[in-house]
Amino acid sequence: MNFLSSKPLALGVTLPKIEALNQDGKPIVFDEVFSKGTTLVYFYPKADTPGCTAEACSLRDGWETLRDMAGQKIQILGVSKDKPEAQKKFQQKYNLPFDLIADVDGKVAKAFGVPMIPIVGVSQRQSFLIQEGKVIWSSLKAKTKEAAEEVQQALLAR
Repeated sequence: MNFLSSKPLALGVTLPKIEALNQDGKPIVFDEVFSKGTTLVYFYPKADTPGCTAEACSLRDGWETLRDMAGQKIQILGVSKDKPEAQKKFQQKYNLPFDLIADVDGKVAKAFGVPMIPIVGVSQRQSFLIQEGKVIWSSLKAKTKEAAEEVQQALLAR
């Protein structure tokens, strides 16, 4: 698979087994997270940049609504190639109530088929909703300021 032009996972596809470190350097086993309920996995290029901050803060501000709407409990995993230390600073600076995944080697992005932005080598902005280990929705041009609204609409459409 060419990582620069990989294809995102299709709806209904079961995710491969993946594990990566969170902002605290703790291993996160994606299967274990998915087993707890609906999960939003969103990829962003770089922590603490304007678009990525807008996206994270939108999800933070919509957190309670997302968790409670239609009786669904939702978990969020933000993923970028930043190191755990940078993810931790980003999480703390903006009071983000969800885990940020340090995908330093790009294996999480590769598992989801998220391409890299040429030259700078960071993940493109994409989002995936996972239910029972399968992709139920994706946005290949994920929103920044309207990220929470976009996910809410996807949940309402289900």
